[in-house]
Amino acid sequence: MSQDVYFAPSQTDRAPSTGGRQSPAPLSRSRPMIDRFALIPILACIFATIVSPLEYTLLKLPPYEDRIDTKIFWPVMAAISVVSALRNHSRLPRPFPSHLICLFAYLAFAGASVLWAFNPGLSLARFAQQAMIVTCIVLPTLLAAPGSDILRGLFLWCFAPAAILNVAFVFENSPSIVAALKGYPGFFMGKNYLGEFAAIPFLLALHEMLYSGWRRVFGAVILVVATWLLFWANSKTAFGLALLVPLAAGLTLLIRRVTRLSPAVILLSVPLCFILLSSVSHFGLPRLSYMLYGDSSLTGRTVIWDFANTEIARHPLLGWGYQSFWLAGPDAPSVTDAPGWVKQMPDGHSGYVDTKLELGYVGFALLISFILATLHGVGRMADRAPARAWLVLSLALYVIVYNFLESLWMRGYEFLWVMFVILAAEIGRYGRPIPLRRAARGLKRLGRRPPPGARAQPRAGLS
Repeated sequence: MSQDVYFAPSQTDRAPSTGGRQSPAPLSRSRPMIDRFALIPILACIFATIVSPLEYTLLKLPPYEDRIDTKIFWPVMAAISVVSALRNHSRLPRPFPSHLICLFAYLAFAGASVLWAFNPGLSLARFAQQAMIVTCIVLPTLLAAPGSDILRGLFLWCFAPAAILNVAFVFENSPSIVAALKGYPGFFMGKNYLGEFAAIPFLLALHEMLYSGWRRVFGAVILVVATWLLFWANSKTAFGLALLVPLAAGLTLLIRRVTRLSPAVILLSVPLCFILLSSVSHFGLPRLSYMLYGDSSLTGRTVIWDFANTEIARHPLLGWGYQSFWLAGPDAPSVTDAPGWVKQMPDGHSGYVDTKLELGYVGFALLISFILATLHGVGRMADRAPARAWLVLSLALYVIVYNFLESLWMRGYEFLWVMFVILAAEIGRYGRPIPLRRAARGLKRLGRRPPPGARAQPRAGLS
């Protein structure tokens, strides 16, 4: 029987204190170990972020579902996850977190769309893989011990090694490839992939800088490496978002602390205000794109979106079926109906446009419900672990905004999609109510009087 070593919850979940109070023991002294359940989502992220890109770059293997290792890895991981959940069902939260219910509803509707999909066989195969991916991330994460630090495990075992490895590949990228892509791809398929990736270790390293000792030193090293990769990838979007989302996350949590509004409500007001402003002043996305990139078409994306909107109008309610529009065969509508070079597109370069295209406005509503419920769950996390909530919200905002320009929602095992599902499951671990006795001890440490009867509550329900 393997021995599991956990972080102490009282140390892992607390940020360094402020306001002159004595801070908890430095987290850098904790042993960076995880339990056997937390290992499964970390391995899933390693496969999506390191193994799969290296297979494509070094071994020239076909992408995604055509690989034999893909057909073995995800079923095995999903089977282990289901068996673990059945044998340890008492560790699963009750009631089930609402945002994860939204995720499974979104996933279930994608499966149901096979019934009306343009290419049912292909849609079913892609849905089956997606169901296994979500299963082997959500269930083990919820089973993990409360003190198991999954995000730090991802930093140490996945994103930090991948960042260092990409440095070596950047030096090996040929000048012809760099000139053609207008940036360095590292070991990924393109320079945008490298930029998309590098922002993740950048944000994780920022969080590591909050702590002391060697943890801060290593975080500083990876922060420099990730910044260097962002620069050489020449991905303006990734670089800009890496700088903006930590500030946006911090401001959101500060507003929530003052107003007690849900982070979902605070953040939803931003696009609503932009839509209102653009309708009044005619300052829309094309104008913003021209100011940022010198190109009002967002490098041709608006052409793709115009075509996609005409196809959405043909099947507005239920869509064309899960992943049954792009790359769905020689007679697919993306080939027969698309103009010019749009026929060659693998996706619509927007996760939101592709969701409406494939699952209609019903699927789009389910996706938005999942996103908003996940953002709302960050508020509960902030009550217990402010620094962790800031990191999770920063990463979540990065994925949410990036999906406006790339199609990542429920798209195979794209590493940003895998990361977002891990974040959602991590938020679910903080959804259990705090026992009153533990809350009373926390209030006493802060010098506040606990509510009447708090000391008399039983300890039942402690995880």
